[in-house]
Amino acid sequence: MRTLVYFVGTTLDGYIAGSHGETDFFPVTDELVSWMVDHYPETLPTHIRRQLNIDHRENRVFDTVVMGRRTFEPAFAVPTTNPYAHLRQHVVSRTLQLTDTPARIESGEPLETVQRLKEQPSDKSIWLCGGGTLAGSVLPEIDEILLKRYPVIAGAGIHLFASEFHPRRFTATQVIEFTDGTEVTRLTRVS
Repeated sequence: MRTLVYFVGTTLDGYIAGSHGETDFFPVTDELVSWMVDHYPETLPTHIRRQLNIDHRENRVFDTVVMGRRTFEPAFAVPTTNPYAHLRQHVVSRTLQLTDTPARIESGEPLETVQRLKEQPSDKSIWLCGGGTLAGSVLPEIDEILLKRYPVIAGAGIHLFASEFHPRRFTATQVIEFTDGTEVTRLTRVS
């Protein structure tokens, strides 16, 4: 069975975006981008991969991305309806009505969607891109968390996980520190 990995950036106080979806306050440094290019190039949107001249890079870890509507919609400003052309894209939404996108709009139960994707044969993992409500609804299926923790306090915004109280244990298996104070922590679900 495939692995579901929630790879996401967060503030020190647990927000993945501002109250209106803002992410431009995250201090993304050249050092972090270089690390992502080397280790997770497929997590960079297609238009950024083109700017960095890495559009030819093979997917290293993921071949599929799952995201919620509010994570997908900012791509329209690029403008594109194909933000991760190098991945199989699944957008979980009951309200989004698009026909001009290669992304598959998943209107069913998020947990069932993820379970179905995990059963598909592949040697690559599934990237859960966001957002917090989707992550909360599929939490029982999250196998790993790759948490980019930026040295910023937001005070309010979109939570890393939006769900009911139901504790799940994860253990840190790797921590990578960057010179600006950003940390990437790999956490694995404890059975």
